[in-house]
Amino acid sequence: MPQSLANILVHVIFSTKNRTAWIDSEIEDELYPYLSSICRACHSPSHAVGGTEDHVHIALSLSRTITVAKVMEEIKRSSSKRIKTKGARYRAFAWQNGYGAFSIGQSQLPALKRYIADQKDHHRHRTFQEEFREFLERYRVKYDETYVWD
Repeated sequence: MPQSLANILVHVIFSTKNRTAWIDSEIEDELYPYLSSICRACHSPSHAVGGTEDHVHIALSLSRTITVAKVMEEIKRSSSKRIKTKGARYRAFAWQNGYGAFSIGQSQLPALKRYIADQKDHHRHRTFQEEFREFLERYRVKYDETYVWD
């Protein structure tokens, strides 16, 4: 086989440091397209980007030449730097140290895109922490609560 081909769909979730409500209407409209552009620059195009004031979800196609860790490093580094330029209120902005990355199948992508688009409604009933714990349990990820949050 002369080519190396892949279709690796990933759902990544990460929050602001200490789940501080940084992502307000002032930066949200610019942030999500910017996160999408970072994914594209990493050759891992996004299918959906969204979230709430304290966290972000991204559905992306992971390039076969980059790791999830490298994509997340770029997403967090570049976006954090950009947000800090948006005025004095954002100078202390930071993302949490960790993230969740979950594989999905092609048939699950439409539902995930709807889920990401409905984040604001979804979080009227549950916190980010409740949601994230549910993903960890659904994907059978073993975790120590002590190290999940910062």
